[in-house]
Amino acid sequence: MAMSHSQCVNPPKNLTPKPTAKPKPFLPTSSYRTIIPQTLTRNKFPSMVISASSSPSTSSGQPPKPSHPLDLQTNSDRKNDLMNPIKASLSNCLSETHLDLTIPALKSKTRGKVRDIYDGGDYLVLVTTDRQSAFDRVLASIPFKGQVLNETSLWWFSKTQHIISNAVVSSPDRNVTIAKKCSVFPVEFVVRGYVTGSTDTSLWTVYKKGIRNYCGNVLPDGMVKNQKLPASILTPTTKAADHDVPITPEEIIQRGLMTQADYDEASKAALSLFEYGQRIALEHGLILVDTKYEFGKGSDGTVLLIDEVHTPDSSRYWIAHSYEERFQKGLEPENIDKEFLRLWFKDHCNPYEDEVLPAAPDELVSELAWRYILLYETITKSKFEVPLTKEPIHDRISRNVSQALSSLT
Repeated sequence: MAMSHSQCVNPPKNLTPKPTAKPKPFLPTSSYRTIIPQTLTRNKFPSMVISASSSPSTSSGQPPKPSHPLDLQTNSDRKNDLMNPIKASLSNCLSETHLDLTIPALKSKTRGKVRDIYDGGDYLVLVTTDRQSAFDRVLASIPFKGQVLNETSLWWFSKTQHIISNAVVSSPDRNVTIAKKCSVFPVEFVVRGYVTGSTDTSLWTVYKKGIRNYCGNVLPDGMVKNQKLPASILTPTTKAADHDVPITPEEIIQRGLMTQADYDEASKAALSLFEYGQRIALEHGLILVDTKYEFGKGSDGTVLLIDEVHTPDSSRYWIAHSYEERFQKGLEPENIDKEFLRLWFKDHCNPYEDEVLPAAPDELVSELAWRYILLYETITKSKFEVPLTKEPIHDRISRNVSQALSSLT
């Protein structure tokens, strides 16, 4: 059942801003690394590099000045180093797995858009593939994407345990997480900090249609695309057939999707996770614009964070230092997520209705692979390790998972 966009929830969160409507620069107060765009490529896919930056002026609100060109060259070299293995792997992505055929301990397989999930008895084996999804369908395969998502999530899972417990047991392989079995709530907790987006359920899409009550949040008139909300909001969704449907908190309880107590705990955790994620992202020159969380309930009744956290798949990231200037000029923010892939497909087809979609250009796929790695390195301050072994990816995963499951029994 789809939600009623006009329905208020007792009482709805009123987001009417104060009279000073002009958004302020979204900048940290200490030194951070920023991401400086290079010139556009022939295919107009903006290329990003990292450089050190001086502290921004909190009094003037002016963006920080980029550092000297040596830093830019150093990071340009980093991109060039990665582009060779990225392009070499375009035809060797991990698009499918069949661990249920190679590991006797795995009983069944569930294929998601990105993850293949295997039943290992007391545990679930989650393999993050290189499949790229948007518009509720798979669009392409991106080199090393599965490894980036898995390792990014593991970093965030480790950093957010003070907010909520998670289901992670171990990670025996770069693409694999072994997790506790739990009862998954059929609700995605989408948290938004800005009026933006290009999909049917994005906040900007519904806002420009005149909707001012969305998932229990009353939105003020007069907002424009990419504007910062007066406060972050929660806009839950649930599944209907093969697509996500917005739903109000009241409907979640009425339909028995969650108890009031479980919803209250999960929603509080989602908002706290988002606040923490925004703070960490901002320390590294990024804006965490919006994201989604999923939760489940363990055998002991504990609500657990599951699936993924603050990855470029589940989240939208913008470049902090250029946001204000571009917003004032009516330009799209510089992003470091999959939004430009979404926009490419919207420009070249109808991704919701066309049965067959055009193949994404290799240049776009390679650029997205680089952006995913760049985000991982920027957030975690860790160097992404490209697999060097000649061993086929599926064989490596099968061997590592088999050994891990043996140690758990």
